Amino acid sequence: MASKPQSHPGRAVGAPQHFAPPSARELRSQAVHRLQTGLFGLCAVLLIVGLANIIMDRARLVEVEYPSDPPSAAGEVIDQPADPLADIGVAPAADSSAGVPRAKQVQ
Repeated sequence: MASKPQSHPGRAVGAPQHFAPPSARELRSQAVHRLQTGLFGLCAVLLIVGLANIIMDRARLVEVEYPSDPPSAAGEVIDQPADPLADIGVAPAADSSAGVPRAKQVQ
């Protein structure tokens, strides 16, 4: 008897059931889940921003302590190559006076 489907008046046995609104308990559970997800996301963003801030502060401190171009003892300005690829002859120079001289073009 328990395996026999119950029939309701006016509805066929295989008909789909109508939508049942969620109970108060389900609504509260959904709200708590949304709140937990939002707080977790907020904490994750704050953690990432905090770590990025720490990394930038450390990089700034290292840059101040160990400058990349120390001034020379005699106060001379060290000439940095403007285009290293042109200086070694791999790429054409930006202006004709720098780098490897080009051959004259025949017209």
